[in-house]
Amino acid sequence: MNPWIAIGALALVGLLIPLGMMSVSSLLRPTVPEKGKTTVYESGEIPTGGTRVRFNIQYYMVALLFLVFDIETLLIFPWTVIYREAVSMDGVGLSGALYPMLAFVGILVVGLAWAWRQGAIEWVRNPTDSQRSVER
Repeated sequence: MNPWIAIGALALVGLLIPLGMMSVSSLLRPTVPEKGKTTVYESGEIPTGGTRVRFNIQYYMVALLFLVFDIETLLIFPWTVIYREAVSMDGVGLSGALYPMLAFVGILVVGLAWAWRQGAIEWVRNPTDSQRSVER
């Protein structure tokens, strides 16, 4: 049997099942229009004010930096576990095992220095610094 036939059948089933479920649910569900369903919030609360909420961008910057350095830890830990085996293997040696990891950490240090210089790590910024940057 040709493997492409199996892949095509799997793709067809993967499309037909969700489409079939959506069509059956659209036929069976009750369509009772209510005034409460068309409001912005269906929780029963009367909305007050605007729907836009301004968040400080620092939350996202800290989360992004956390993800970058968390992934760094996930990549460095297995490397340290197998480092001794890589050095003892024939032909790899110390430079073959150490230099790629040092390059990886060096790139991350450059990124950290750039983020630090841009002020992404500072949680509370001095208002006079932002005023000076606007004047420039």
